[in-house]
Amino acid sequence: MTTLQEKIEQEREQARAVCDTKGATSPECAAAYDALEEMQAEASHQKEISGKTNFDKYCDEDPGAAECRIYED
Repeated sequence: MTTLQEKIEQEREQARAVCDTKGATSPECAAAYDALEEMQAEASHQKEISGKTNFDKYCDEDPGAAECRIYED
């Protein structure tokens, strides 16, 4: 099973191929890049859903790090 990033890369290659054969201003080229954009948006959405950034994970592993300290008034 391929990951979403691999699928995005495959879609990018396909979009480039379509644009090379049909022309950069063709409707087919626009549709291919629209499909690529939708996949990238989905990847971004899934990243947001995961909730934790790499920084959050770092702070979970090392809460005493200076970067992770939270000061309250």
